[in-house]
Formats: sequence, C-alpha cells, structure tokens
Amino acid sequence: MRGSVVKKNDRWYVVIEDRDPATGARKRRWHSGFRTKREAQAACNELAAAMQRGDYLQANRQTVGEFAMEWLATIAPTVRPSTLDKYQRDLRAHVIRHIGFVQLAKLDGPALNRLWAQLAVSGRKPASPGGPVTGLSAKSVENVAMTVHRMLRDAVRWGRIPKSPADMADPPKRSATHRPIKAWKTETLRAFLEATRSDELSPLWILLATTGLRRGEALGLRWSDIDLDNGRAHITQTMIAIGWKVYVGQPKTQAGRRPVALDPLTVDVLRRHLGASERASTPGDGAAARGLVFCGPDGEPLHPERVYQAFRRALIRHKMPTIPLHGLRHTWATIALQAGVHPRVVQERLGHSNIAITLQTYSHVLPTMHDEAAASVAALFMPGLRD
Repeated sequence: MRGSVVKKNDRWYVVIEDRDPATGARKRRWHSGFRTKREAQAACNELAAAMQRGDYLQANRQTVGEFAMEWLATIAPTVRPSTLDKYQRDLRAHVIRHIGFVQLAKLDGPALNRLWAQLAVSGRKPASPGGPVTGLSAKSVENVAMTVHRMLRDAVRWGRIPKSPADMADPPKRSATHRPIKAWKTETLRAFLEATRSDELSPLWILLATTGLRRGEALGLRWSDIDLDNGRAHITQTMIAIGWKVYVGQPKTQAGRRPVALDPLTVDVLRRHLGASERASTPGDGAAARGLVFCGPDGEPLHPERVYQAFRRALIRHKMPTIPLHGLRHTWATIALQAGVHPRVVQERLGHSNIAITLQTYSHVLPTMHDEAAASVAALFMPGLRD
C-alpha cells in the first residue's frame, strides 16, 4: 500500500494504491482534491503515517443510520432484551431521525452537540396532533448520548472510523441535585397494607413493602426460589416487559442475584398464598409448570404494567397518598435507615452494586442519622461530665 500526489484538471489529489487480497488486482482510491500541491502532499504524508501505524481506514460511505441498524443487529445476542429495546428507541427516535443521512466518516463533535441541543428543545413528540413540541430532559438527552457513545466506540473497534466523534462532543449533564424520592411514612404504609388485605395482590404488596424488592424481581420469583422454613427468598431472575410481551431476564448486576431474608409475618402471608394457589390449580396446568409465586389464573407471568395499574387503582380506591409502585422499595429503605439498620445491610438487601448508590439515593435520611449518632455516642460518656 502506498500513496502519491496526482494533478487532475486544476486540483491535486491523493491516490492510495493497494492490491485486492483475494484477486491480487491493483486498486486505486482517490481522496478529496486540494487547491495546492503542498496541501495534497501534507495529506498524503498524514495518510502514509496512518498506514505505518496500522490505523489507516478505507473510505467508507456508510451513513449513521445504516451503521446504527448494523450495530443493533450485531449486538442483539449480547445484551439484555430491555437494553436492546432502549438502544433501538434511542437511535430510531432521536438519532436516525435527525442525522441518519450523515455519512459516518463525516460525523463530528459539533454535529453531535447540535443534535443534543435540538433534542433538548424539540426532542419530544407532541402528546396529541397539533400539540406543543417540547424538549427532552437533560437526563434523557444524556441517556441518548450514552447510547451513541457506545455505538461509535464499536465503530472505532470495527475499523469504520479512526476515532469517535462522541469523545469530542459535550452532552448535557444532569443536575447535581436529585429529585426527592417518593416514599411513605411508617403510618401510611401500615394503613395501606391494612386497607388492601382483601385485595387479590395483597401478598405482592406485602412482599414488596417488607423486602424492598424491585417489581420485576418479585414477579420473577418462583416457589423454588423461596425457602419458607428458613425465611429466605433467592433472587435469580426478573420479569422484563418490552411493549406488551413479558420476558424472563437476569438481574442487571451480580449484586442483583442475592438472598433476601423474610420476616415471620411475610413468611406466613406467603404460606397462605401458596395454599390458595395450590387449591386453585390443577395438575399439569400452567401454574404448576412455571411455579411462579405471582401469576395469572393460567400460570402466565403478570405483566409489570398491569401490576402498576392495579397499584394505582388501589391508591385511588383507598384514598392513599400517590407514590409509584417503586415507592414501596424507597419506603422500605427509608424506614430501615431511620430505624438504624446499617447502610451496608440496606445496600445488600436492595441489590445495589455498591454502597455509594444507596447513600446517594437515600441521602435525605442521612442528616437525621447524623443527629442520632451524635446524641447516642455523646450519651455514652457525657453524663458523668455534667457536674
């Protein structure tokens, strides 16, 4: 492979000569024309240096949209279905729609910065025809940027571009101040569990409230994952919804695969729920085959969105303060920390990958814990010094 400078008409061109490894035939690739021989020679020298380093890339007319579709198809077997679905939505709605026609080799940092700015102003489709156009939140734009960053990182690894334009762009950063989580006080949680005792999903509400499990983790529980005699639930799988289809997935991190201790009252609730499930099932039906703790009459998994809607209806019916279903998890963690449970125990029980996530998420509890720690430690030695 070698390069040379050739004049054609009134322009100077860099020509790369190579041989086809399959046929041995000589190939010539012409690079953009330059006004002067000096400019062309400088470009030729740069290409020669790239060839020596082994990072010379052949000219590629593939567009961003074409590469995005190739990338999605290639990584599909290697990522969780929910992750793939997120990548598809990010790229189709916010990237291909705006810059899909741009050649991948010509994409640069400023073009991505313009895209981030555009998404922040008008990235969200109107809620109704003719409705106002609004922008995505900084968090949403950052999430799209993370997807693009991973895609372009692979484009570099696959030899499609020499360096990633995403490294030269500046996506918006989320505010350092986090929105306060929505959680109930102890009295409100108790009132909700009392009011819903006769609900069909009462055992699920109780399990979520007493363990801090995620919705998908609870819906993925099988009876074989629960040791009622020793009061343990083993989290080994989760239910994931993509559209209206439900998939069995693996916990997101290794920390997500964990044993969770069950209190005696929750064990008793689950025993009664198991007895009711056995009485309602017949040999060989779906429930017996799948063994899910929470499922439909046919044994099929409960759709997470339907469970969420059932929770919302229960809040309205019993006139309870509005929180998302995930708020039961936040409520458990908040009550546990306020009760003096060590943050490390809370972290492991919730399945957070590290304790920093726990402390950051529930930072609103920490000031109270500091006050109690100051008073408790001082009480050990201060009384004797008061005189």
